[in-house]
Amino acid sequence: MTARIIDGKVIASELRARVATEVARVKAENALTPGLAVVLVGSDPASQVYVRSKHKQTQEAGMASFEHVLPADVAQSDLLALIGALNRDPAVHGILVQLPLPKSLDTETIINAIDPAKDVDGLHPNNAGRLAGGFAALSPCTPLGCIILTKSVHTSLEGMNAIVIGRSNLVGRPLVQLLLNENATVTIAHSRSRDLAQLCARADLVYAAVGKPEMVRGGWIKPGATVIDVGINRLPGVDGKTRLVGDVAFAEASSVAGAITPVPGGVGQMTVACLLVNTLRAACAIHGLPKPGV
Repeated sequence: MTARIIDGKVIASELRARVATEVARVKAENALTPGLAVVLVGSDPASQVYVRSKHKQTQEAGMASFEHVLPADVAQSDLLALIGALNRDPAVHGILVQLPLPKSLDTETIINAIDPAKDVDGLHPNNAGRLAGGFAALSPCTPLGCIILTKSVHTSLEGMNAIVIGRSNLVGRPLVQLLLNENATVTIAHSRSRDLAQLCARADLVYAAVGKPEMVRGGWIKPGATVIDVGINRLPGVDGKTRLVGDVAFAEASSVAGAITPVPGGVGQMTVACLLVNTLRAACAIHGLPKPGV
């Protein structure tokens, strides 16, 4: 048995096209252009690439894109002042502060300063709490992408056994809430869980977000299960180069699973596409418009 490869590139491209269609409709009907502001502190090369990608895709979707690049030694008060200005700016509907921040800045204070209505990363305690309570909220982009990828395989997740390996605020915890909203039965596990292989073997849906290269082995996977690999890890490759691998041993798992996401080309592709979804949803909510059709 060879697993179906869930092509995140194709699914993200289709999602971005749907967002662009909805943005054009909202513009035509309401003279509203959704706007996303991205704040980058310092010059981390990976973050720079990610921010450039966000800028390009935001513009391609017909949205306004605002970039703010600050030096690594920026004072926390100056960063908070910028966030305050973006909170008040009517052209900005989504604010994203690129993480990780330099150690001189308190991440929690920065995230908490963002207007929850514009918190397109879904990390503000208001949004996290609403999501945990089963209320409408802006959800973190990566878990949202995981659900969309899963639903490309299963129309309904109702009653399915899901395991989430990893309990971060960015992925694991919000993913559990989104799965509960889909009426799945959810186990949350992590690197210290006992009998992790046996917990996995019962799951119809496996989400690996633990940050350990190829930790989830093929023998852990229930035959026919859907595997969503959130991990992005760099390992030494040939000729001194590095290679990207996920948290799942892909070759082993793909001989057992029914469907699986590759790394790269899976979940990572969905994160920016879901950021556009959140920005569009935030713009409509702020202006009292119906929820858009994405």
